[in-house]
Amino acid sequence: QVQLVESGGGLVQPGGSLRLSCAASGSNFFTHDMGWYRQALGKEREMVAVIVGGGDINYADSVKGRFTISRANFKNTVYLQMNSLKPEDTAVYYCNIRLFSGAAYWGQGTQVTVSS
Repeated sequence: QVQLVESGGGLVQPGGSLRLSCAASGSNFFTHDMGWYRQALGKEREMVAVIVGGGDINYADSVKGRFTISRANFKNTVYLQMNSLKPEDTAVYYCNIRLFSGAAYWGQGTQVTVSS
């Protein structure tokens, strides 16, 4: 079993920045993909940014140039640096990991609100 603990959400003004963190813990697991998804009120969950096992990174078009995903493999931690935040970035952000075994896990979600 793998547990994910997210942190870093909150309220920020438009144009501001936030950094999300997600730490994975458990025993005997090997992470392949790590990423962030978000779900705004009344909308479906969508991919924000994902680091694939080989190091390739995919970003949603809406966040390219503003968000940066990174991972610290030795800590099984993934980060999302969010700059130039917009009100439309308001959502619950979820961490997701996929293991080499194919199993996938979600974090509990952290609220990000961009408002003046």
